[in-house]
Amino acid sequence: MARTPSASATLRRGLPAVGAALSVVVIFVAVLSIPLSAASELGLSAGETVGWIVAVYGLAGVLSILLVLRYRQPLLLTGNVFLLIFIASLGVQLSWPELVGAVMVAGALVLVAGPLGMTDWLAGWLPAPIVYGLLAGAVLPFFVDLFAALGDAPLVVGATLVAYLVGRVALGPRLPAILPALVVALLVAGLAGRFGAAPTEMVWPAPVFTAPVFSLPAIVTATPVMVVLITLQANVPSVVFLRAQGYRPPEQTLAAVSGAGTLLGSVLGPTGISLSLPATALCAGPDAGDAAVRHWSVATAAGASVLIAVLAGLAAKVAAIVPTSLLAAIVGLAVVDVLARALQEVARGPLLLGPMFAFAIALSDLSLFGLGSFFWALALGLMVSLLLERDQLSALRAEATDGTPPAK
Repeated sequence: MARTPSASATLRRGLPAVGAALSVVVIFVAVLSIPLSAASELGLSAGETVGWIVAVYGLAGVLSILLVLRYRQPLLLTGNVFLLIFIASLGVQLSWPELVGAVMVAGALVLVAGPLGMTDWLAGWLPAPIVYGLLAGAVLPFFVDLFAALGDAPLVVGATLVAYLVGRVALGPRLPAILPALVVALLVAGLAGRFGAAPTEMVWPAPVFTAPVFSLPAIVTATPVMVVLITLQANVPSVVFLRAQGYRPPEQTLAAVSGAGTLLGSVLGPTGISLSLPATALCAGPDAGDAAVRHWSVATAAGASVLIAVLAGLAAKVAAIVPTSLLAAIVGLAVVDVLARALQEVARGPLLLGPMFAFAIALSDLSLFGLGSFFWALALGLMVSLLLERDQLSALRAEATDGTPPAK
């Protein structure tokens, strides 16, 4: 007769999954600084900020829990952090309703991408290295702002930076270094009296729905990048990782949920609902314990994500209390790995000139015919590769279609 595992044995079996979930939750808390900082820069109302946080955290968490209940696999959907950073960098070019409209169109395209073969088309005609070049250019200013903040608040930001560097050395891959950085930042800012006064009225604003504006310049400038970030940067590599761990993820369902979640959730604020390769690697990798219980990590992390959404009203008030230099420091440190990964993808080739042009143009203030620098980064970057890197581009397309390693 088979023995039923004791409660203590079940707990021990699930501890690695819970530990992996805690790492993801730390990332969730750190990433919260991105929409908060962007909301301040964009001049969003408290209700719009709350709605955006609910869309980024609440919807993704609920959908993840439903997927876990249905498939018993570590399928963690998140508000795509690359897309959040991209949206924040677009704030000077596009209005908030235009951003909402552009993301909704991206969600609709992701929804139909699988049945129409759009992902393969994008992989062939919008090479990932050029997108990574654009992404590196979009992210770099946030990293640079970290050091501008260091000049404005050397004590707080300096201590935060030191804690981050020490954390990377001491903690290694076990916990994200942003955790000690965040703790030290809050502690030093509190001791230095850098926090603003707490609001006297604690009534939390209700989420505000935003009517989308479907502007052609906004759609042409932003939507293709958003589709690539959701599909090629997030969903596709995450599915590949899950397969390597022995899972059989429901690809069509994931694409449908990702697209529909992005389309419908963006009325609360522009967000891309997708798998996340870093979070998937934490929740579905060997460090999360036995393969049969790794989905517990997703259930735990998704529950925390929903809790953040429930407390969105409190989170929205943080921007009025926390000094902007501290927010800039945390955002700058949060994008370090994003920037490093994008630069690494560009450097490994086989395309170099096209991504380099995309990188430089994304950093510029170029605007022609009503289209911003990010559109021209893609268009001119692709044109440069078509003219000067045809052989490498062909090799990259061959790799995307049949797995042939590209020539260096």
